[in-house]
Amino acid sequence: MELPMPTMNVSLSAELVAFVEGEVASGQYGTASEVVRDGLRCLIREKATREEKAAILRREVGRGLDHARAGRFSGRSVAGIAAVVRNQSRRKV
Repeated sequence: MELPMPTMNVSLSAELVAFVEGEVASGQYGTASEVVRDGLRCLIREKATREEKAAILRREVGRGLDHARAGRFSGRSVAGIAAVVRNQSRRKV
């Protein structure tokens, strides 16, 4: 037996209402609730991704600080590092 889903009333701007209605009219979603649930799932994934990126950044900054405190510095310039990153990005495309 499936339990009923809790409900929640929300206020949307006219622009968001039009978007939701358009998604339902396209046939991609059966109801406005499906559109909103899918949007919230996307928001949850996006937030988790941002948090993961922030954790990686904090970890890497911490590693850099540890290296600096230990007197281990790179001889590369910021411009040189940026060039390597640009080249790696170009190869991925």
